[in-house]
Amino acid sequence: MDTKIGSLDACRPTSNGVCSPPNGAIATIQNYVSPAVINSSEATLGRHLARRLVQIGVTDVFSVPGDFNLTLLDHLIAEPGLNLIGCCNELNAGYAADGYARSRGVGACVVTFTVGGLSVLNTIAGAYSENLPLICIVGGPNSNDYGTNRILHHTIGLPDFSQELRCFQTVTCYQAVVNNLEDAHELIDTAISTALKESKPVYISISCNLSAIPHPTFSREPVPFSLSPKLSNKMGLEAAVEATAELLNKAVKPVLVGGPKLRVAKAYEAFVELANASGYALAVMPSAKGLVPEHHPQFIGTYWGAVSTAFCAEIVESADAYLFAGPIFNDYSSVGYSLLLKKEKAIIVQPNRVIVANGPAFGCILMKDFLRELAKRLKHNNTSYKNHHRIFVPEGHPLKASPKEPLRVNILFQQIQKMLSSETAVIAETGDSWFNCQKLKLPRGCGYEFQMQYGSIGWSVGATLGYAQAVPQKRVIACIGDGSFQVTAQDVSTMLRCGQKTIIFLINNGGYTIEVEIHDGPYNVIKSWNYTGLVDAIHNGEGKCWTAKVFNEEELVEAIETATGDKKDCLCFIEVIVHKDDTSKELLEWGSRVSAANSRPPNPQ
Repeated sequence: MDTKIGSLDACRPTSNGVCSPPNGAIATIQNYVSPAVINSSEATLGRHLARRLVQIGVTDVFSVPGDFNLTLLDHLIAEPGLNLIGCCNELNAGYAADGYARSRGVGACVVTFTVGGLSVLNTIAGAYSENLPLICIVGGPNSNDYGTNRILHHTIGLPDFSQELRCFQTVTCYQAVVNNLEDAHELIDTAISTALKESKPVYISISCNLSAIPHPTFSREPVPFSLSPKLSNKMGLEAAVEATAELLNKAVKPVLVGGPKLRVAKAYEAFVELANASGYALAVMPSAKGLVPEHHPQFIGTYWGAVSTAFCAEIVESADAYLFAGPIFNDYSSVGYSLLLKKEKAIIVQPNRVIVANGPAFGCILMKDFLRELAKRLKHNNTSYKNHHRIFVPEGHPLKASPKEPLRVNILFQQIQKMLSSETAVIAETGDSWFNCQKLKLPRGCGYEFQMQYGSIGWSVGATLGYAQAVPQKRVIACIGDGSFQVTAQDVSTMLRCGQKTIIFLINNGGYTIEVEIHDGPYNVIKSWNYTGLVDAIHNGEGKCWTAKVFNEEELVEAIETATGDKKDCLCFIEVIVHKDDTSKELLEWGSRVSAANSRPPNPQ
C-alpha cells in the first residue's frame, strides 16, 4: 500500500501518548480527482513550488528576503494556503523550519544566494543530524549568468556559482539547481519527494528570473505524491526475529531502550507494542525523550550512563540482554564513552538493520516490521521491571526555600513540572537545560524536543518559533540559557508578529555553564544583558507580550500564575536569576567525563 504524504504516518508525534496519533498532523490526501487546469498566469514555477509545499503539509515557510529571491517570495505569498513568515536572520529561519518539521513532519525555509545560503547552512547540518525532512530553497542567479565569466554580488568574487552548492552537498540528501524551465518541474518534485523518503534536508536553488514565468509543465494542479513504501526482506526479517527471540527468551532479565532513530523509522507505536507484549522494563536514551510514552506502566526513566534517572542505569547495565531500538552512541549520549554495556548482550535495531549480540547482522529490515514481528514471538517476562520496582526509592524534593531566598534551579524546574499537561510542549536548549528538562516527567500528550546530536547553542529560539507555529493549540515552554539566548535572541520579534503565546524561561547564570563544567576559562563568562528590557524593546508596543524578572521562589510562583492566568494569551518572558554555580548534579558528572574524553592524549605512533 502506498504511503500518501500528508498522512498521519508521515508525521512525528508531538505527544507521548501510547499509540496516539500525532498532534498537529496533516490531513490525508484522499479521493483525489483529475488535476484541474490552472489559469496560465498562475501556471508558474513559483506557484508550482508553493502548491507542492501546501500539498505535503507545509502551511508556513520561514524566510529572509534578498534580491535573488524576491520574485519567488511574491509567488509563495500568492498561494492561499501558504503563510510566509519573515525572520530576522537566516540562522533562525532554518532553526524555525527545524522546529516546524519536528511537529509537522516536514519544514521549509527560503533564503537568498550564498550570503543567505551559507548563513542557513549550520541549521541544515543540524536537521541532517536529526533526520528531519527540511526543504531549503535558495533564490539563485539569473539563468543567463550560468556558464558566463561574470562575477556576481553575494559571491566570493569568482565567476563560479557552485560554492554554495558544494557546501550543501555534504548536509543534504539531494540538490537541485533550477536554471531552466524545461526540467524545473522534475527537479523540484524529485527534491521534495526525496526529502520525504529519506527524512533528510534537500537544497533547491531557483534562478531569480524563472519564478514568474508560466510553463506548460505547471498548467495543471500537481498530482499528490504517492511514495512507494519501503519493504522488509521477508527472509531476512524472519531470520532476524528468530535469532533475536532465541536470545531474549533465554534471558532472565532483559530490557528495552528506545533511541532517537525511532523518529525516522516511524516506529514509536511498534516499540510500544513490543513493550506491551514483552513486559520488559522500558527506558529511553536522552535524545529519545518524548518519543516514548513516560506514563507507560513499565517505564523506568532515561538511560544515560552515569547521569541516568535514578535506578535506571542499574537495571539496564545489569540486564543479561538489552534491545536498543534506534540508538545513537556518541560521546555525549555515552557520557564520554563510559557506558557499561557489552556488545554480546545487545540487540541493536536500526531503521533498516538488526545486529544480534555482536554476531549476525541482518539488512533490508524495517524497524517497525521487526519490532511488530518480534512482539509476537517473545515470552512475557517482567523480571527487570519487578527488579526496578523492588529497588526504586522515590526521589526527594528540593530543600524548601526560606522566604526571599535566592532562587535555585531545582526549585525552578519543580515549578515548571507543575505546568506540564497535554496542552504544553517543552523545548530544551543546549546546556544545563538538557539535564534539568530530562528530569521532567512528561504527562500524556506533552511534547518535548531538544537537539542533542548537533548541539548548536541558540537552536531553541528559532525552534520554538517554528514548533509553536506548527501546533498553535499547544503552549510551548522554552528553557533557554542566557549564553544561548544571546546567539539568536532577535526572533522573539517574529514570535510576537505571529501572535504566539510561548512561555520563555531565560535562565540567567552569567555564562556558558555547560562549557564551564567541561573546561572552564574566562571565555565562558558573557556580558550581562537586561534581558527583560531587551524583550520589552523588541515588543515596542506591538503584539501581546509580558515580561518579568524573578529572584526568588515567591516571585517565580507569582510570575507563573500571571503567565498561565491573566497573560495566557501573551508571549511571556520570565528572566530567572540564579547563581553562576547552580547546576544540576548530572551536568557536573557528565561534564567531567566528557572533559576526560576530550583530553585523551594522542595514541603512540
